[in-house]
Amino acid sequence: MSPHTVTGEGSPLRIGVGGPVGSGKTALIEALVPKLVERGRHVGVITNDIYTQEDAQHIRRQLEGVIPGDLVIGVETGSCPHTAVRDDPTMNLMTAADLLDEHPEIDTLFFESGGDNLTLTFSPALVDVFVFVLDTAEGEKMPRKRGPGITDSDILVINKIDIAKYVRCDLERMVTDADTVRSGRRVIQTNCLDGVGVEELLDALEEYRDTGSGEAGSGEPGAEQAGAGAAGAEPRQ
Repeated sequence: MSPHTVTGEGSPLRIGVGGPVGSGKTALIEALVPKLVERGRHVGVITNDIYTQEDAQHIRRQLEGVIPGDLVIGVETGSCPHTAVRDDPTMNLMTAADLLDEHPEIDTLFFESGGDNLTLTFSPALVDVFVFVLDTAEGEKMPRKRGPGITDSDILVINKIDIAKYVRCDLERMVTDADTVRSGRRVIQTNCLDGVGVEELLDALEEYRDTGSGEAGSGEPGAEQAGAGAAGAEPRQ
């Protein structure tokens, strides 16, 4: 994706986090936010659930004392997860606009999709960088199944590497297959509960702040922000 396709240069970096149910999307955000705050960033989070705000409530509890609770907003989509972040992201765009109106200091904004399948992608009208999360409990075969989430995401995270041996997942094979089907796009291994790989992922995300391509950028905190708004880009398939 190009730099800040949503609202232009100087706007918040918008990060989409998607993946299957239980892969660790919420835990990943909960691991990243404190480290972003330590780096001087101002972070907001928008979660998507079909019927509840369970993920938003969980993040507020876990990040109490790290960021104010009103910086975490839950969207009840009432539809398939990919609909609200790809096919028609209007609810998320409006929620983001309201959040940024109230908190113009936000320079990093997460959008967490509800748990979905391997076809999940985010509309480029909504996010600047797309992170897809798999976990070892799903099996080493998952990267070989491909799907746009695996092949087209900007960053693929293989999470829960600490339990690979317990679920008989050949982690080395899983990573090798992921590298193969992604044609060199970045693959990062994490254990969110212990923080393994979180700094590496954070550094990778910061590279998108200035370049939009995953190449190294300065990513200095404190850039002046522009207002929120939707670009007219077509959803990435």
